[in-house]
Amino acid sequence: MVRKFTFDEIQQHRSAESTWVVLYGKVYDVTSFLPSHPGGTKVILELAGSDATEEYDPIHPPGILEESLPSEALLGEFDASTLPAVEKSEEIKQKSVSASPSQQTADEDDGPSTLQECLSLDDIETLATKQMSAKAWSYYFSASDDLLSKKLNNAVYQDILLRPRIFKDCTRCDTSTQILGHKTKIPLFVSPAAMARLAHPDGEHGIAQACASFGAVQIISNNASQTPEQICADAQPGQIFGWQLYVQQDRAKSEKLLARVNKIPSIKFICLTLDAPVPGKREHDIRGKKVGAKLPVTSSVAPDADAQGTVVDGAGGVGKALFAGTAPDLTWTTTLPWLRQHTSLPIILKGLQTHEDAALAAQHSPMIRGIILSNHGGRAMDTAPPSLHTLMEIRQFSPHVFQKLEIFLDGGIRRGTDVVKALCLGATAVGIGRAPLYGLAAGGKEGVAHLLDILVKEVETAMRLLGCESVDELGPQFVNTRRVERDLYQGPFGGVGRFGDVKSKL
Repeated sequence: MVRKFTFDEIQQHRSAESTWVVLYGKVYDVTSFLPSHPGGTKVILELAGSDATEEYDPIHPPGILEESLPSEALLGEFDASTLPAVEKSEEIKQKSVSASPSQQTADEDDGPSTLQECLSLDDIETLATKQMSAKAWSYYFSASDDLLSKKLNNAVYQDILLRPRIFKDCTRCDTSTQILGHKTKIPLFVSPAAMARLAHPDGEHGIAQACASFGAVQIISNNASQTPEQICADAQPGQIFGWQLYVQQDRAKSEKLLARVNKIPSIKFICLTLDAPVPGKREHDIRGKKVGAKLPVTSSVAPDADAQGTVVDGAGGVGKALFAGTAPDLTWTTTLPWLRQHTSLPIILKGLQTHEDAALAAQHSPMIRGIILSNHGGRAMDTAPPSLHTLMEIRQFSPHVFQKLEIFLDGGIRRGTDVVKALCLGATAVGIGRAPLYGLAAGGKEGVAHLLDILVKEVETAMRLLGCESVDELGPQFVNTRRVERDLYQGPFGGVGRFGDVKSKL
């Protein structure tokens, strides 16, 4: 007979010496798991003696509970009828607060109230913000320090003007392109963004279903809230995925994951992320951290040490917890040979922010097939340059990189005209990261599809007004970048001379 535990009984186990939590109506003893939890012990101890389901479910792939805990950790079922009345009312209150996050003081009638009313990415973000939890909004919206890089990611596109041509037959418009030898219907891809089920239960699989209908590439986050197998299930013929890799200090964990990914036919490349070897300081995420009831904890085990023994302050929010165990010691000479030993898939590097690193990456062609210019959505180093600056740097200082590698970029895309401007300057395709998450929050997989539909139609309109029938016809003659050029890096001694010194060392 299955034993049922009362609220008072589980409340007796809130220390590191005896840690019980309730998940999906069942009581688990997770004491032995504390030292190996990737996010550190403190986050579990804050939930000890309570129902952790609401916190646990959106950020853990199904099946991970059974993989991580021994069968004897399951003690029995939780008798929810024993919850004190104040606890129940507090639970209701928390849910009502979560339903309207940071904009609780804003007028509920502001902006669109249905997905069909959303005409732009800004509209979708507004609707999503009304519907997602405070924790999800804080995590998705957050960026490092003063959010300057995040803001500049978008603002830089507004400083580039388009140059439309007339007397052009714009009857046809072909948005298809080639990505790593695979034909795609649109020059857009979904950048890796973690924890999609914080926005909606459809999660990354819902994003995949929306991408399938538009022929868009999806790069799956290493910290996805669903497994790669679950995300790629029901993949359509010809649908393309990439897998993002954060190399772990415990290399065996990364090797095990690569072995799984290598077996999934629809995953066509590995995206090694390099722009965030350590997490940035994301203050919105830190302030928005909500992990259930804050219960007193008595412990003889340091609650601020992660699985590798690294001291963490426990105040980093969702983002910092996800970085626990990430290796900060990657190098050109050690990491790339190791990665090639464990996958035969094409490799692209994500997070390049200088023309020097782009030139170094080109030296590793053909092992490296492409690069993604990115400042991690402004979430790593604040005041790092927008990816469009880096793209223009490469054009000026290292143009040979375009012949060696496919160059992608992400960050700040809000309009189809932004996509077209990047393509005109040489990008193979353009990524969107936060936007699909807002699409999920606004309407699940249908919200992501609506988002992609808006962007694709805007791209088509821009191409037609420029007089370009295909993506291949887009080029620098269609953009005026003078206002951006004045802010580009020129090197300590004027650019060209210094570049010669750098090139001789590569």
